[in-house]
Amino acid sequence: MRTKLAIRLNRVLEKRFPERRVFLKSDTDTRFIRLRPATQLIAVSAAILLTSWAIMASAIVLMDSIGSGNFRDQAKRDKAVYQERLKILSTERDSRAEEALAAQNRFNAALEQISVMQSDLLESETLRHELETGIEVIQTTLRTVMKERDGAREALAALRAETDGESQMLLAAEAAPRQIEFMSRALGRTAAQRDQIQADAQVALDERDRLQDELIAMRDRNDQIFRQLEEAVAISVEPLNKMFKSAGLPPEKIIEQVRRGYNGQGGPLTPISFSTRGEEPSGDEIRANRILDQMDRLNLYRIAAQQAPFAKPVHSAVRMTSNYGYRRDPITGGSRLHAGMDFAGPYGTDIFATADGVVTHAGWQSGYGKLVVIKHAFGLETRYAHTSRIHVKKGQRVSRGQHIADMGSTGRSTGTHLHYEVRVNGQPKNPLTYLKAANNVF
Repeated sequence: MRTKLAIRLNRVLEKRFPERRVFLKSDTDTRFIRLRPATQLIAVSAAILLTSWAIMASAIVLMDSIGSGNFRDQAKRDKAVYQERLKILSTERDSRAEEALAAQNRFNAALEQISVMQSDLLESETLRHELETGIEVIQTTLRTVMKERDGAREALAALRAETDGESQMLLAAEAAPRQIEFMSRALGRTAAQRDQIQADAQVALDERDRLQDELIAMRDRNDQIFRQLEEAVAISVEPLNKMFKSAGLPPEKIIEQVRRGYNGQGGPLTPISFSTRGEEPSGDEIRANRILDQMDRLNLYRIAAQQAPFAKPVHSAVRMTSNYGYRRDPITGGSRLHAGMDFAGPYGTDIFATADGVVTHAGWQSGYGKLVVIKHAFGLETRYAHTSRIHVKKGQRVSRGQHIADMGSTGRSTGTHLHYEVRVNGQPKNPLTYLKAANNVF
């Protein structure tokens, strides 16, 4: 069966490719090579395939050249846009810093005013207490004099009633001038004391009204200062609160954890006390303590922000070449989770720590190349891979913004870039979440 099929196939091929012979002649001999139809078919097919491959390769090279030119133009445009965005962010950051400094200055000035007003309030309270005591003494003396005056009047009436009869009238006539003179002097002294007491009482009442007006004006000034402080604190705390929420970090849990680590008390944030007599706290005292609580929260936020990766790992003009998520592996061609962000830039670009922490790894690791791993608070960890040079050691404590490595292309890398990761309790998270959360704060 195979022989018949081969014969038929050979006949068909002979029509297109008849058998040929190639003669090779030498000085002493002549030989030939027989080119059968099947051999000619294979040679022609090989020639066609080679020509097709050459045409396709030339087309691919030409298209790649055109595409690379477009890619370079696009890269230049992206670089210009990114640099402009960096300038805008830098301007916004400087503006926020100036606003924070102005708010801090306003708060310091308000604290000084509160201290002065607190002293004035204590002095006013002491003066009011003295005036109340003086008024009570004057009123007691006035009541005593009025009683003596009434007694003198009753004695005079009784004396007049007893002077009945002619003998009694003679005796009364002899004694009357002395008694009348005595009573007149007593009544005169009483009237003078009464007038003086009334005048002193009026002066005390006028002083009380004046002090009350001053207290009302002082309360109005205190209320205005408290409103300004409350607004300044609210403006400072709210962006930080939103930043932590956007990054998926529960603010209350973070604040409590920082407070446990920084639990010393005293100093300028000690609650204000306006009275030492065991009285209920006043409205101003409650508002002042509430503001101090918010300032304490602001300070704890500041400490927490230093320990969370909200800063950028590179400060120079770079280009983000790959984001977090599933992507095609440029080396193997398969799909895998890209657990971080890639920033491409010039070789040797400075790389900075994005938060305070402790270096747990500084050296070579398979796939990552030269790798720096920093452990932060709240179960956070950052990784800086493919570096060309490392400037820190394992166990070293670093601060946010500290230069820790230089950009390179070590490990599984197709070019100079930084692979940056953020992990929470060992699980990779999108670093862009933290960078976006801090855009309007730092």
